Amino acid sequence: MSKRVAVISPAPTANGDLHLGHLAGPFLAADVFTRYQRAVGRETVFGTGAQDTSTFVVTTARRLGTTPEALVADSTARIESTLAAMGIAVDGFTRDEERFTKQVLRFVSRLHDEGKLVLRPTLFPYAPSTGQYLVDGFVKGGCPNCLAEGCAGLCESCGHPLAAGDLIDARSAENPEEVLEWHEIPVLVLPLEEYRGRLREYFATTGAALRPHMAQAVEEMLSRPLPDFPLTYPISWGIPAPFPEVAGQSVNPNAETMAWSIYTTGLSAEIRGEVLAEDDQLWWPESDTEVVYFLGFDNTFPFAIAGAAMLLALHDRYALPAGFVTNEFYELEHQKFSTSRGHLVWGQELADRLPRDIGRYHLAATSPENQRTNFGWSALAAVTGARLVEPWNRVAAKAERWAGQTLPVSAASREAAARITARFAASYELATFSLGRAAETLAEQLGRLDRWEVTDAQAGDFYHQVQTVLRGAAPLLIDLAERAGVGTRLTYDDPTTEVTVGPLPRLDGEAM
Repeated sequence: MSKRVAVISPAPTANGDLHLGHLAGPFLAADVFTRYQRAVGRETVFGTGAQDTSTFVVTTARRLGTTPEALVADSTARIESTLAAMGIAVDGFTRDEERFTKQVLRFVSRLHDEGKLVLRPTLFPYAPSTGQYLVDGFVKGGCPNCLAEGCAGLCESCGHPLAAGDLIDARSAENPEEVLEWHEIPVLVLPLEEYRGRLREYFATTGAALRPHMAQAVEEMLSRPLPDFPLTYPISWGIPAPFPEVAGQSVNPNAETMAWSIYTTGLSAEIRGEVLAEDDQLWWPESDTEVVYFLGFDNTFPFAIAGAAMLLALHDRYALPAGFVTNEFYELEHQKFSTSRGHLVWGQELADRLPRDIGRYHLAATSPENQRTNFGWSALAAVTGARLVEPWNRVAAKAERWAGQTLPVSAASREAAARITARFAASYELATFSLGRAAETLAEQLGRLDRWEVTDAQAGDFYHQVQTVLRGAAPLLIDLAERAGVGTRLTYDDPTTEVTVGPLPRLDGEAM
């Protein structure tokens, strides 16, 4: 067992608040996983933040008629507030701060100083009207791998990198009618092909299984020559590149991945009271840190391929991540969440409308783990009412018949408790992690307890198993478990021989 687990959810772009797609995907999963790791006694840190260097900050600010700086400040505050409102307990939250910028510059400078970066002419679309080169959110077109439409940088459909110069029918995202020019500009790149063999070996031997879509994308990418990965872009927005041969360029936001990961885990450990010898200490192989990412499928390339290659380029200075848990898109009324179209539900809206345990349960039950899933308010009321609120409230009321009594617990009940704990644990461990199965396990156990016609002789066993179910669900139902006072420590070796029946809190489903 590792001495420490570092959980990371990539920082969302600071161009708006978090919607339910963000929460149902990586953030709730990372929070539940972190809580479980601590429940079984593993020292765990959890980091995320808000990314201000993305070109989508610029395009969104222009659309909203504000400045990128003002948008970043407002969005960062909203993101942090929404995470807290949904009970997603982040240790280290990164933002636009000088210490992070210095970490990025140290990391890319180390790659540069060790001769890992190459200056290569690279094709970029150019907008004559503004005198700007168009990358990432500035330019749209078709993906040459799967033909899906989208912005440059990363293909949301197939997960492959999408260089602006390779787009099919490229056009400006902000001025699509403009006739673009094409220029070759020297940028610094990491030649990923040099690391393809080691990357194949890494993914063949990593301990955690990948979900099918990510496994498919990784195999596709590594089965053919890998493209050069640009570390710098010929744009002014972002962190200025410190290299004279690319003066005036900025660091590619997708090349910040490992520097940011190192920074956020170090920050998280510091906030939890740890004193580090160096900012990157947790990533040293001898630190024995197990790094686990929870991320959208479209982040596969920058974190798992380019990110791992950057680590490999630094002579085994850093350990490679232990696992990646991806998610697909979460839809609203069977269409993708879209900030620009106003087709979304903000996370804060969900937190304001109903108790967060109910929201957390529904997002888990409908989590888009392996395919797109859908959110709807009527479905939320039906699912959470029938599977969580109503059976739990009946179970709690049933237990009150023996309130205040101290009752015996049988060996058979202790064995049942071990099986209940094992069922929850199977949903929380890395190799088999699934929010959907955790929600299903909870619903199944509540249904069983609800149907149990409890006699006085069985009352101690009944209440004991109610406590066990609630303890197993504690990483998900954080408020209910705390109000019930069941604790969060999970163990298979249950020594309970008697219980004193106390009042159990109810879930309020009226807001649904």
